Amino acid sequence: MKDIAIFGAGGFGKEVACIINKINEIIPTWNIIGFFDDGVEKETEISHFGRVLGNASDLNRWSDPINIVFAIGSPKILSLLVDKITNSKVDFPNIIHPEVFFADNQSFKIGKGNVVVRACSFSVDVSIGDFNQFNSLSALAHDVSVGSFNVFMPLSRISGEVQIGNSNFFGISSILLQNVIVGSNTRIGAGSFVMRNTKDGFLYMGNPAKKMDF
Repeated sequence: MKDIAIFGAGGFGKEVACIINKINEIIPTWNIIGFFDDGVEKETEISHFGRVLGNASDLNRWSDPINIVFAIGSPKILSLLVDKITNSKVDFPNIIHPEVFFADNQSFKIGKGNVVVRACSFSVDVSIGDFNQFNSLSALAHDVSVGSFNVFMPLSRISGEVQIGNSNFFGISSILLQNVIVGSNTRIGAGSFVMRNTKDGFLYMGNPAKKMDF
């Protein structure tokens, strides 16, 4: 089994530990050795899953091969943390819950460092970049492309032929209609219904979703 640690010692970190344990129930793959976190004191016990091993600097000094999965709900912080990890012994596997649905494995493409929680679904000709986080019951329809460092909160719904760039946040139960383009650094509020292309760097809220100027 391969050593793995979770970067992010909060509630989502414990959920990711649960996913890893579910994977191991089917095929023993991962040995969880603990957590890393820049904001939690070293040696802090995280429930029954393990202790905090250190921060990003400690990880960069780690001498043995190690796999890292990020449990961070902010696209900006996620991107900054990935840039801080310079240790060549660190690998970033995809962690995918066994209960995720794939309509067509042959056309599905995925990069590295992604986390996919229970009961997400992916249709045909879906392309995923790196370090995205798909929370439970998120669904992507046909011909969807997703860049990197995006966070999809539970029940996000992405319709067919949608294009998504980098570092976007999709609130709980947000919906994107067919052919919509979301560029980068955009936030979609919880329960919002996106019917048109968005502009980078803004918050969109409502049904239909409108650009907020604050």
